[in-house]
Amino acid sequence: MTDESTTPNAASACPHLQSVDYGDVKTRRGQGGETRQTADADHPTLTTQQGVPVADDQNTLAIGERGPKLLEDFVMRDKIFHFDHERIPERVVHARGFGAKGYFECYEPLTDITRAAPFQAKGKKTDVFVRFSTVAGNKGSADLARDVRGFAVKFYTDEGNWDLVGNNIPVFFIQDAMKFPDLIHAAKAEPDRGFPQAQTAHDNFWDFASLMPESMHMLMWIMSDRAIPRSFRFMEGFGVHTFRLVNAEGQSTYVKFHWKPKLGMQSVVWNEALKINGADPDFHRRDLWNAIQAGDHPEWELCVQLFDDAFADQFEFDVLDATKLIPEDLVPAKPIGKMVLNQTVDNFFAETEQVAFCTQNVVPGIDFTNDPLLQGRNFSYLDTQLKRLGSPNFTHLPVNAPRCPMAHFMQDGHMAVSNPTGRANYEPNSWGEAGGPRENPERGYISHATPESGDKRRIRPESFADHYSQARQFYLSQTAVERQHIADAFVFELSKVQKTAIRERLVAGLLNVDEDLAKRVAQGLGLESLPEPVPAAATTRTDLVESRALSILLNGPESFAGRKVGALVGDGSDASTIKALKQAVEAEGAMLEFIASSVGGIQDSDGNNIPVDEKIDGGPSVVYDSVAVILDETAAHTLANDATARDFVSDAHAHCKFVGFSGDAAVLLNAAGVSESDRDDGYLPLTDESRTAEAFVQTCRNLRFWERQELVDQT
Repeated sequence: MTDESTTPNAASACPHLQSVDYGDVKTRRGQGGETRQTADADHPTLTTQQGVPVADDQNTLAIGERGPKLLEDFVMRDKIFHFDHERIPERVVHARGFGAKGYFECYEPLTDITRAAPFQAKGKKTDVFVRFSTVAGNKGSADLARDVRGFAVKFYTDEGNWDLVGNNIPVFFIQDAMKFPDLIHAAKAEPDRGFPQAQTAHDNFWDFASLMPESMHMLMWIMSDRAIPRSFRFMEGFGVHTFRLVNAEGQSTYVKFHWKPKLGMQSVVWNEALKINGADPDFHRRDLWNAIQAGDHPEWELCVQLFDDAFADQFEFDVLDATKLIPEDLVPAKPIGKMVLNQTVDNFFAETEQVAFCTQNVVPGIDFTNDPLLQGRNFSYLDTQLKRLGSPNFTHLPVNAPRCPMAHFMQDGHMAVSNPTGRANYEPNSWGEAGGPRENPERGYISHATPESGDKRRIRPESFADHYSQARQFYLSQTAVERQHIADAFVFELSKVQKTAIRERLVAGLLNVDEDLAKRVAQGLGLESLPEPVPAAATTRTDLVESRALSILLNGPESFAGRKVGALVGDGSDASTIKALKQAVEAEGAMLEFIASSVGGIQDSDGNNIPVDEKIDGGPSVVYDSVAVILDETAAHTLANDATARDFVSDAHAHCKFVGFSGDAAVLLNAAGVSESDRDDGYLPLTDESRTAEAFVQTCRNLRFWERQELVDQT
């Protein structure tokens, strides 16, 4: 029996609330001083997961004001219960990722080579979800670790989901999926100590790699600047494996998939990467988010290398070997469409974390080959999604659900959202129209009829045995600057290795790639003499032609579009110079941010208030593609005594960036150690004349003044 006299109504439930005005937010305060925000016309009523309205979201139900809390408080238990179970297992690899949405648009119909839905008509658009990621680190690691970048694309086609699960590097460490657990165990933090995190600069990884000659080609790529991209928007993507395209007549064409950024390729230098990780661990995430939010939608062209059995038979290497590539000089990468990312996710967990990519997800017109690494991935990816997402019904999640009609008899399991309806949950059956879906030999997926024969054996093909020739080809295809970066990266990584024998073993492997590279690394490590080369299963070929497509610097952008200039300013900075720079940068399709001693803004020489984007210690030059220093004499002298301002200049100089500067800014340049004699052609004067700003921006299209690097290294 309820005693109505002691049951509070809505008006008296919170008798002690006091109004509090914070200026931009109006709230109430309870008798204990706790903040209380209540429902009104603009804010719906808070409920439990069961839909029960919540009267108080601040205090646990208790006996008296200071008495024990009551277990019957189902509102508190509902909230805490869900919180306790919010986390799901992170991915074993590719744990740190960032997603975006967009579409793929086909250039021309490819009906002669494939019946795959995205390629059936010119202008046909297919929705996509893309997840970029690092491989080795956990979810909390920094963006600019030296690592492979995952480049996974889910196409929501008219005939089901197609997942092109690739990387920003076209080859891999291993040839057979049997070795994948060993590779990842070796690359991850060492198990007895739990570090290092998100890096391969430790004994376990290099011990494994030095004993796996098949990894040498991949090692060249991850020691190159490909492993430290400036932005997701400036990196290539690759399907890695050889796949098949199959047309309506069942005819097959081999294919390798490539994504090429419309903005060109660009990477950072290693010292810059280290400092970016400290200044902004979310650098890549923030860059992609900001670009899409600003309407600067990144684009990639999907290109294909197409070839037949005749080419595969005469090619120097096995097309089923994932540690090899096919040079674009031999088989050009033909553009067949473009991908545009024009939407950020609505909720990071619901989409980026819960998206499930599986290499086995193909659609009619796309088929597998016998690549042993691909075959193993087809098993592993499905298995890991079950473990991570907790149910075979992960396809019910919106981000994973196909956007074409679906009909099947799969039912039940944890979190079944949409079970089949009606009596029939099997086939064949005799229930007529109520009998549910039936197979469709005409539209259904048919694997390519490939004849196979042979003994059941565990054996590696002899055609996989050349581990060094393409590694050599890659290295020799780099510019002198890029080769030096590769050597420096090997030295850095191996310097973290404590066991001398591991370092020597790796250098012995490098001798099969290029003697000059091996000598550079040996010298950097302080080895007294070169070891004997590792015995090679196949002699390194020296006749492979260098390929421009393998270099980043030879495939840079045609403009400075999509890049960012950081301008260091202060009170009194010349208004006309700032205006001219802003106009020139925006005309190029780039972005301009202002950095100053305070985020409160500055007043230029005309008295205009200029909003500031970053405080100097929060906006170092490493997060910009080029920098400008526009200061009057007073501000220049003040900043010359500021260590972070001096670092802004000295880092830009050391990282070979282009620097635009006003006349009075020379005071700061001198204080930063960049005297007039040090100011090479990468330093450009900025005045109130628009032509100087235009010249600066045009020069920035080259991204770096690499001629400075040798002098910087000597210093």
